[in-house]
Amino acid sequence: MINELKEDAEIRMGKSVASLKNDLTKLRTGRAHTSLLDHITVEYYGSEVPLSQVANVSVLDSRTLSVSPWEKPMVQAIEKAIMNSNMGLNPATTGELIRIPLPPLTEERRKDMIKVVRAEGEGAKVAIRNIRRDVLSDIKSLLKDKEITEDDDHQAHDDVQKITDKYVKQVDEALVVKEKDLMEI
Repeated sequence: MINELKEDAEIRMGKSVASLKNDLTKLRTGRAHTSLLDHITVEYYGSEVPLSQVANVSVLDSRTLSVSPWEKPMVQAIEKAIMNSNMGLNPATTGELIRIPLPPLTEERRKDMIKVVRAEGEGAKVAIRNIRRDVLSDIKSLLKDKEITEDDDHQAHDDVQKITDKYVKQVDEALVVKEKDLMEI
């Protein structure tokens, strides 16, 4: 029973870290990469679909992305979706190709982005600690119902804390990498 709770905690904490990493890829650094546009959806025959399902997204150079729609009528819809994404991007259309120049980040904007990154990281840590709290509560219930001994309870507490520390460390490592990326010029 305790092992199932610990495995569940590992899975849920792992998902929290994965979610953080996914959120961090959406934050723009100084370099162009295709994942910047992953969350943008486009109206396609009456339904919203991810940009990657209606166009090919590629990197032209370190500061420019290119979007090649698979159907010519999609150019206007894709351009509109990119402009409405609140990312501060201004696409330039040349026929069937959409070029997206990425403006350089100012020092002030970089510091603002680091604050956002730290807030995201803190949110992930809170989620991990909430998972720990839930698991420890379940273990306490087992002890209260006399399904486990006090020794099992203490050992389970130690094990859950080690799992928590492992995932909090992964969050910290992800934050360090993202902050380093943001501060590179």
